[in-house]
Amino acid sequence: MLIICICLCCVQNEANAVFSLSPVDAGYEFDICYTSVLKRAIRTLWLVLDSIDQMWLPVHRTWRLNERHYGGLTGLNKAETAAKHGEAQVKIWRRSYDIPPPPMDPEHDFYTAISKDRRYGDLTEDQLPSCESLKDTIARALPFWNEEIVPQIKEGKRVLIAAHGNSLRGIVKHLEGMSEEAIMELNLPTGIPILYELDKNLKPVKPMQFLGDEETVRKAMEAVAAQGKAKK
Repeated sequence: MLIICICLCCVQNEANAVFSLSPVDAGYEFDICYTSVLKRAIRTLWLVLDSIDQMWLPVHRTWRLNERHYGGLTGLNKAETAAKHGEAQVKIWRRSYDIPPPPMDPEHDFYTAISKDRRYGDLTEDQLPSCESLKDTIARALPFWNEEIVPQIKEGKRVLIAAHGNSLRGIVKHLEGMSEEAIMELNLPTGIPILYELDKNLKPVKPMQFLGDEETVRKAMEAVAAQGKAKK
């Protein structure tokens, strides 16, 4: 069994969202956990594990599950970016499968902080991008899935992943056999766990199952879809 939990972006809303949608009431237990090296995903995993009283589980952190690198747009929220560049251009950057945003140049406010970050000290220059398309993000996340997570599932381990919308879209695309066009339009709801039950061939027994009521899931998806729009 595999369960995916999308990380929350708003720190002040984390506890309420994760606790209210936690798999604890369903009685789920896990054997191993994976997350990115970004604080919001790590914190989300902590909250979920605390709510199901399984904080003792082993946790593996990897940069390969990080959120997509938005390059020169880093530091701008999606509404600010839309106001500056236009909603149409933002949608191209956010929803085009293989079109990256403008790269982060050395003059960018966050360039030094990211390039010198100890979390990425072991990466080669080729592994540390200046920007990423969704295709690029999937290209780094999916090998980790195949090489590290899949063997655990084959051993019968129950896996919990707390990561980010774009890195997890790669896994969802792979599991569901979705086209590039379909995955670009998929809005994974922030903070709502997604349950996958896999057969012996690692194919979903049924489509993704959201662990939340229909109205909550709908509103969460709409909120994600609206993130690339300028504020009126």
